[in-house]
Amino acid sequence: MGKAVGYIRVSTVSQVDDGVSLEMQEAKIRAWADLNEHDLVEVYVDEGISGGNDNRPGLLAAMEAVKKHKCALVAYSMSRISRSTIHMLTLADEIQKANGDLVTLQERIDTSSPTGKMVFRIMSAMNEFERDVISERTSEAMQHMKSQGKRVGSIPYGYQLSGDGETLSKSEREQEVVKHVRALRRDGYTLRAISDELAKRGVFSRNGKRFHPQTVARIAAA
Repeated sequence: MGKAVGYIRVSTVSQVDDGVSLEMQEAKIRAWADLNEHDLVEVYVDEGISGGNDNRPGLLAAMEAVKKHKCALVAYSMSRISRSTIHMLTLADEIQKANGDLVTLQERIDTSSPTGKMVFRIMSAMNEFERDVISERTSEAMQHMKSQGKRVGSIPYGYQLSGDGETLSKSEREQEVVKHVRALRRDGYTLRAISDELAKRGVFSRNGKRFHPQTVARIAAA
């Protein structure tokens, strides 16, 4: 009987949008282990952590277990392990060097065979390409909304939300602060010095606190 280590992950977004719960992922992995006569050593979990974060405690522990037992790492899908092609290939290489295998159930990938290795590399590249396309389209849509004067994310300093709840209009009070910040910056003031100067004049951020130097930088560059 072979051995296997399970890895499951879910973020807040995926819980709502994909319905890929931790319970469902674990159930699928255990069913695979039973069907393929593998002893499931442990199932490691990362909850509420993005797949773009390479330093996940659960994943790191799962990789250590794979290397210790020289066994398979089993996950529900590639996206649960990583959203980066380079990171996925690096992990697969580490697993191979440890005489282990990588198994993803949704894509039906098993790197214990040459065909499985080839499919894995193709799928990794295709997944990253798809995410890049979605990201590009999202960026273009946001830029279009900005060009129409519509709100995108938080309201930038110097503006306020109009009565329609969508478009932005200039805030006369905040625009005066913006002009003052830019003038001080042109005069050679440091970001910290500008923050100090605003505080001396009784000018504070929307939450009533001193302007952070990074906030000053964004105002000056806007």
